[in-house]
Amino acid sequence: MNHPANHASRVPWSISTIDPLVIAEIGVNHDGDLARCLELVHAAASSGADAVKFQWFDPDQLLSTSSSAVAYQRDAGESDPRAMLRRLSLSIDQLTEAAVLADSLGLLAGVTVFTPALVEAAERPPWSFLKTASPDLGNRPLLDALRGTGRPLILSTGGHGMPEVHRAVSWVGPRDLALLQCVSSYPTHLDDAALAGIQQIAGTTGLPVGYSDHTTSIQAGGLAVAAGATILEKHLTLDASLPGPDHALSLEPAAFHEYVRFAREARRMLGGPEKVAQACEAEVRLASAQSVAVR
Repeated sequence: MNHPANHASRVPWSISTIDPLVIAEIGVNHDGDLARCLELVHAAASSGADAVKFQWFDPDQLLSTSSSAVAYQRDAGESDPRAMLRRLSLSIDQLTEAAVLADSLGLLAGVTVFTPALVEAAERPPWSFLKTASPDLGNRPLLDALRGTGRPLILSTGGHGMPEVHRAVSWVGPRDLALLQCVSSYPTHLDDAALAGIQQIAGTTGLPVGYSDHTTSIQAGGLAVAAGATILEKHLTLDASLPGPDHALSLEPAAFHEYVRFAREARRMLGGPEKVAQACEAEVRLASAQSVAVR
């Protein structure tokens, strides 16, 4: 694996420590089953991920009674989003067990928190980082609550433009912060992947920028690294054919392992930030450079 042994549960840790930081998004692919959640943590470790990420929400706080399922949820057979989230939720004690397991396997662990009222309790598990989902980039009460924790924070930016990105950064203020280019479409078609957005976000904010990958491509992570991503977030499932909103856009362990391998290879091929003469070029340069000679 590509990460240091010291985690947030032990000593302070920075988002910029690992490049690329590969996060296996478990999300709700545990289907509300703790045993399956723990199996996914093991699968993430075996697949070469650096971190796992979970979601913590209270369906009654998150959704109104008038909420309706969106297209990709309907395609997965869901009709009532509140009932769906109740079925897919884990308690904070269960998430703590998953976070502790992740730490024991050498993985960082993070969680997406969806409502301000949950932030205080969300600090109980040994999270290495906290995260917001794309729809909450403009949710200032939530960002203020997360800022107050002092933990590393990752913000997804799907469905928003640069003015809204800069506004969120100004709200959060100076801290250990990273942003994820993201396309809030499930799954994301390759023509809509928008990897070039990584460069604009990084260039205008000066922050670490990654890619929250909702494509089904094994190569998208490596291409995102080539475009400048230092973080990759990709959904992991045990079986992509399972019912549920996110399984179909997720990678199974073998494919996830290949995803990680290609991303790491892309980072090695990218090299350093400057154009320089490399040591491997020295012999050919010496032998081939023309010069003035006397016969």
